[in-house]
Amino acid sequence: MPLKTKKPAKKAVSKLAAAAKLASPKNGKIADSKKTKMERAAKPAPAPSAPPAVKAQLQAFERAIQLLHKRNYRDAREWFEKARQGPSLEIAANAMTHVRMCDRRLASPGPQPKSAEEHYNYAVALTNLRDLTQARSHLQLALELEPRADHIHYAMAVCLALSGDSAGAYDSLKRAIELQPRNRMAARQDSDLEGISSQPRFSSLLYPETE
Repeated sequence: MPLKTKKPAKKAVSKLAAAAKLASPKNGKIADSKKTKMERAAKPAPAPSAPPAVKAQLQAFERAIQLLHKRNYRDAREWFEKARQGPSLEIAANAMTHVRMCDRRLASPGPQPKSAEEHYNYAVALTNLRDLTQARSHLQLALELEPRADHIHYAMAVCLALSGDSAGAYDSLKRAIELQPRNRMAARQDSDLEGISSQPRFSSLLYPETE
């Protein structure tokens, strides 16, 4: 007896039709569209950029922090004062705290060098911090105690060069080389003297063999 084909049940047919409907391109687009809207809603809105005045205030504060790390308290205090004047109350309050810190550091007594070598060492430290006025003062005291110390004359040349006093730097460097000729080679390789070494008289002093 031949087998009879069974007719599908009505419920099974309706389920297949529903699945086909959901799988259609039209319904797929609707589902994807809903998903995209949900994803957009879940994403946080981008933070608004800071106003230019706040950016400038923050840059001043960061510059002050850099100077503070170099122990340049005087210049750091000036930049903290600039940051204190900005519109951000949080940065201003933080800057004010650092202003007081700089004031305490500036008010504390510094070292009291006595010998020429102590004045020289302290002056070199001040030069590295770019406190050139104080550095020059201590180098002058060192030279009063040891007028023939070539390394002190050389340090004075560097200090004056960084200060923009090329005439004084030339005289000090010339004296340092007269007292110790190997200072000429040191000056040729000294990056602190690059700003003036190309001037004609400095070139003659550093490279006399080319004359």
